[in-house]
Amino acid sequence: MYTTNPKLNNYLSIWLITMFGIISIMIIVGGLTRLTDSGLSITKWQLFSGFLPPLNQNDWISYFNLYKQIPEFKLQNYDMNIQEFKVIFWWEWAHRFLGRLIGIGFLIPLIYFSFKIKISKLLNFYLIFFLICLQGFIGWYMVSSGLVDRIDVSHFRLSLHLLIAFLILSLILWNYLKLKKKNDIMIKINPVIPFLLLILVFTQIAIGAFVSGMDAGKIYNSWPFMGSSYFPDDNQLTSLFKLSAFSDPSLVQFIHRNLAYVIGVFYIFIFHKIYRCKIYDLYKSVNILGSFILLQIILGILTIIYGAQIFIASMHQISSIFLVSSCIYFFYINTSTN
Repeated sequence: MYTTNPKLNNYLSIWLITMFGIISIMIIVGGLTRLTDSGLSITKWQLFSGFLPPLNQNDWISYFNLYKQIPEFKLQNYDMNIQEFKVIFWWEWAHRFLGRLIGIGFLIPLIYFSFKIKISKLLNFYLIFFLICLQGFIGWYMVSSGLVDRIDVSHFRLSLHLLIAFLILSLILWNYLKLKKKNDIMIKINPVIPFLLLILVFTQIAIGAFVSGMDAGKIYNSWPFMGSSYFPDDNQLTSLFKLSAFSDPSLVQFIHRNLAYVIGVFYIFIFHKIYRCKIYDLYKSVNILGSFILLQIILGILTIIYGAQIFIASMHQISSIFLVSSCIYFFYINTSTN
């Protein structure tokens, strides 16, 4: 609890849950920006002037001419007209607009609460704001990787960008729970267990970003086999133990598939432990967690089968927000005390 003032605590909780919602939308829009290949449509970082979209035809022509200078247009979209360009432009502009909105929406209330509450009690909020600022830099660092020698952004930078987004989301949810959730659960499981699950889920998100960044979901569109066998036909098992595996689309898809199975098995272990020990207070949270793990696995399979079709792939990413949130909640109630 940051203050004994219930009204101020309520303001804090409203602010945090609002930011949680906006950042969730930001992650969804970011995923759609990637799925529609829109991320390189704006080739400059304009912190203030970029707040407004093109206001006339000359502005549109200027943005389009800049886009024509990068490899994505020259090698892939060379026959694109300005109307088609506008479609991908709006996705990237909306993504950047939400980023600016998040920065402003976090900073202004933070300044207000800093005057109302001792700053020493708000250091974790300043850490979140630092991560939000860092996220803006990482976003441009990611985009810049696709402006010179390649037609897509670096999947490593894309993964880092997504991980920081989920880290920010998780920290905001954690602080919201500290304000709103009285943790009166007496019997818990070892907090290392839900923490390991959270690490596995974040690792899966990172690998999922690799899959997205390399369009690896558009190959081997069958399940449970990859081609005619469980292991991808175009690779050797020894390649899986090389660092280059993280830049190989078929191996990355293989890792992503099997890490999902590992998470599923680990969840079954947690579920069994809780029900065997009859920890009734954890039944609801572990059931919700299991539902989102199952949903995420099903959506992942469908995403593969349908070749990363935009709607299903987007649902897969939306489900990941619920999965991470349920993991954070499960971890919270097994660690925190009120």
